[in-house]
Amino acid sequence: MPWSNQSGGGGPWGSGSRGPWGSGSQPPGGSRPPDLEEFLRRSQDRLRSVLPGNLGGRGIALIVLAALVLWGFSGFYRVEPDEVGVVLRFGKYVPGEVPPGLNYHLPYPIETALTPPALRVNKTDIGIRPVEDLRRGTSMRELPEESLMLTGDMNIVDVDFSVLWRIKPGSVGDYLFNIQNPEATVKAVAESAMRQVIGRSNVQPLLTAGPQTAQEVQELMQKTLDSYSAGILVQNVQLQKVNPPAEVMDSFLDVQAARSDSERAQNEAQTYANRVVPEARGRAAKITQDAEAYREQTVAEAKGETSRFLQIYDQYKKAPDVTRKRMYLETMERILGETNKTIIDTGPSGPGVVPYLPLTELPPRQPPRAGAGTSTGGNP
Repeated sequence: MPWSNQSGGGGPWGSGSRGPWGSGSQPPGGSRPPDLEEFLRRSQDRLRSVLPGNLGGRGIALIVLAALVLWGFSGFYRVEPDEVGVVLRFGKYVPGEVPPGLNYHLPYPIETALTPPALRVNKTDIGIRPVEDLRRGTSMRELPEESLMLTGDMNIVDVDFSVLWRIKPGSVGDYLFNIQNPEATVKAVAESAMRQVIGRSNVQPLLTAGPQTAQEVQELMQKTLDSYSAGILVQNVQLQKVNPPAEVMDSFLDVQAARSDSERAQNEAQTYANRVVPEARGRAAKITQDAEAYREQTVAEAKGETSRFLQIYDQYKKAPDVTRKRMYLETMERILGETNKTIIDTGPSGPGVVPYLPLTELPPRQPPRAGAGTSTGGNP
């Protein structure tokens, strides 16, 4: 030790001392201090015991076996419920998919495993971005460079939409190795497909036919991604907003209002025409039918009168006197039957005209008024 060569042979605490507590050989309290030299010697012996130089062949074999066991256990890996496992053997894709759960592959560097989220539905926004605000929470920020698009009739519309997509079943290998950045690829394809659909449409149908536009964009996106062998399935396209730019919103609304008024006036005129024309046709048909009915009635009455006249004439030729008298009586009965006068003709022996008293034309008798009997005083 360093202090063994010092003069006096008493250690670092001075001549004749055997400890830091003065000339005594024991510290206060009667307990012995720890032997530092013994502690250091034992530590050096333990360190030499674990060095490979002190191990035999059996120890080395145990260490190698333990390393092999740990290397073998490193091949276990876990696939989450929304993931699908893919195994690479010496960096080459092994066809097939590993289901969720605990699985095993040959340890590295023979095989490695990738676990992409093949069952997770991802969402990509175009034209808007979520922004975190500590005071207001999550808000959406507009991106005009993505959302402003030119229509087929040379109008500008502001389109914000979202795309829901996932990895296509059975195409995990295409998703991992055919495209480098899936999120950016989906975004670029979605924006391109939307601009193509908007560019071949007029602005008016775009503002009203939202589901049809979204369906066309989804079909075009899927066709483009399949041509890339991207292994991506587009599940839905959601239109968030389809409006004119804010700078021309007022003018566009005025134009739309004018068009709506024009269409409303045309619809009202068409409704009036649809109501008036059938009514006029109905009245014309009624007049025609009435005229035909009157013609049929007049012809039938004329034929009836002619037949009656001929029948009377035949009877008249058989008995002229009786027929003339009968015609006279029937005529007088028809004329006098509609009057309320009574005429008595006494014949050749008396006058032909008698006094006539119109009893039915006299005013009705008025009831006596109250107190009329006492107006003469007390006369009997």
